[in-house]
Amino acid sequence: MKIIVFLKKLATPFMQPIKSIYLLLLTLCIFSFSCKTEKKEAIEQKLPIPVVSEKNTSTLQHAKGFTIEKQGDLTIIKVLSPWPDADKDFTYALIPREKAAAMTLPRDAYDAIVLTPVERIVVTSTTHIPTLEMLGVETTLVGFPDTDYISSEKTRALIDSDKVKDIGQNDQINIELLIDLQPELVIGFSINNSNPTYKTIQKANIPVVYNGDWTEKTPLGRAEWIHFFAPFFHKEAKASEVFDTIEKNYNEAKELAKKATTKPTILAGAMYKDIWYLPAGESFQAQYLIDANADYLWKDSEGTGSLSLSIESVLDKASEADIWIGPARFKSYEDLKKASELYTKFAPFKNKKIYSTANTIGKTGGTMYYELAPTRPDIVLKDIIKAIHPEILPNYEPYFFKPLL
Repeated sequence: MKIIVFLKKLATPFMQPIKSIYLLLLTLCIFSFSCKTEKKEAIEQKLPIPVVSEKNTSTLQHAKGFTIEKQGDLTIIKVLSPWPDADKDFTYALIPREKAAAMTLPRDAYDAIVLTPVERIVVTSTTHIPTLEMLGVETTLVGFPDTDYISSEKTRALIDSDKVKDIGQNDQINIELLIDLQPELVIGFSINNSNPTYKTIQKANIPVVYNGDWTEKTPLGRAEWIHFFAPFFHKEAKASEVFDTIEKNYNEAKELAKKATTKPTILAGAMYKDIWYLPAGESFQAQYLIDANADYLWKDSEGTGSLSLSIESVLDKASEADIWIGPARFKSYEDLKKASELYTKFAPFKNKKIYSTANTIGKTGGTMYYELAPTRPDIVLKDIIKAIHPEILPNYEPYFFKPLL
């Protein structure tokens, strides 16, 4: 998993580390809730591919973190939320390559000016990989920090054929190698505006554009960032087709979940050291549980990030929960028991009702949830519905959330 999370705003896979970047990454271990662990053999998966509809609209309905404006041949993308509590917007001008000679723009008016369609790109989060593939532009990718985190077979083939170079770690990108690759654009992300690596890249006259999809507060809001990528490749129609299909699938699953005659109580997350991290009631992870027609025990808590609780308070509230979703990095009941005997006191442990994403991994050990889930909330929702209302989707095979081993 290549995305860094801001501790108080992003409540995912329920561990909320505190100081180092590595620990920050662990926060994504809450709702998938698992982070990258030791590299193991890949588990073969048949990924549900959305069947594209004919509808073609690019109006943003769910995403709140960016806007797109057309001004003749000029496309203006404004990123409003590159990280939580950002104190400024970032404005990017996109110019068709063939129109560039005839257009003059004040450079100080934009944070980057990009010629389109982009032919050579570097992205910095595994969550960007599925979007490139959905738009059919994955061959424009020339570099990525720590390519072992990428699990997609299509992009791994490009890596194996040396068409995508490993450019180091996200916080220590090999600038010389990056410059040698001659990218026309770097898509980055950050927890604040003081990323020295990106500033160095910009000094080399390589445009850096911030992506803030991870700050969205709803599952469909995150997925709608495919529209952010589309103008860089002149793929707006394709983006609309793909997203409209995902949105339709998600809403159909949500309506299907309403047919359930029961509403199981849900526990989520796990402990990091002695603190239990789980999604706050206004987080996008909690939204998944609400849309799956579940009774999330912390649904009334405030905040869009994670809650930091004592094991005693979690036991008091959720010892008799029906189902446990997303036990962080744990792959088996034995792993949970070894980590803490306290886990065995919960009813879902005793009744074997725990579901995890940690066992769906790629060829080089990357956790598929972190790469693909943000762009495919429809799959995530169906997985959760299958876990808590199996009678509603009797023939559905879960992709991310599977019974703990």
